Amino acid sequence: MKVFLSVDMEGISGLTDPEEMRAGGRGYERGCELMTGDANAAIRAAFDAGAERVVVTDSHGSGKNLRADLIDERCTLVRGPYKPMRMGEGLDPSFDVALYVGYHARAGAPRGVLNHTWMGREIQNVHLNGDVAGEIRLMAAYAGSLGVPVGLVAGDEAACEEARDVLGGVETVAVKTGRDRYAAELIPPARAQALIYERTLRALHNPEGWHRLTIPAPYTLRVEWNSTSIAQSCSLIPGVKLADPRTTEFTTSDYSDVVGLLGVCATLAGDIGCTGRQYG
Repeated sequence: MKVFLSVDMEGISGLTDPEEMRAGGRGYERGCELMTGDANAAIRAAFDAGAERVVVTDSHGSGKNLRADLIDERCTLVRGPYKPMRMGEGLDPSFDVALYVGYHARAGAPRGVLNHTWMGREIQNVHLNGDVAGEIRLMAAYAGSLGVPVGLVAGDEAACEEARDVLGGVETVAVKTGRDRYAAELIPPARAQALIYERTLRALHNPEGWHRLTIPAPYTLRVEWNSTSIAQSCSLIPGVKLADPRTTEFTTSDYSDVVGLLGVCATLAGDIGCTGRQYG
């Protein structure tokens, strides 16, 4: 069995503050350790379930958050910024299953801890073929386009609810329940990581519970930005058009173009409009 593990940070056990997500912020170094601990719980379960190979992608921000010196030595780690497929970098059709740990709810989700879609403040909404899409839907669709099902999603309760809405009865692990965007009732990390291990092990022993999200081509990505200047700049990319002064649209028959385009647009948006608090 070959397992792909994508690890984001906002849905990691014990974390609620934007400062804990940002290099140089108060609590960030401890946040990286907690992120690595949650990842290791899933990695250990994967190998205990019989995986021959586990590939882990650091899917948060700069992609330099997971502690390479503390990660389970049996896996391989994809890290660094500007990865072409971002949160899905390293995934290909040879994998049996994808696992998502540390994931969060989409922008605007009620009681979603640190809820956002792709960027903390620049993106208001994303729609994929007419359906509102957070990172769970976007990444599950990428896996599905490669023929790979999703076996587990771990994050806050709102993220788990979103995962079940997108993927039906997929195994989930809620490590915290949002009180507001920046506050949550937490399961202490040691117990949360034990839950991640147990649920991952259970999920990998039950392939009938894996769910592949299949979205028919062509794919239309609609992004509502918080700024007309971001939308205008992104519309200069060939194939991208303005749907209204703050919204861009792009249609393709290759889903990898959707992921790649979001990455390029996010880089542009960050340069144009990323000031102040990351999630402000």
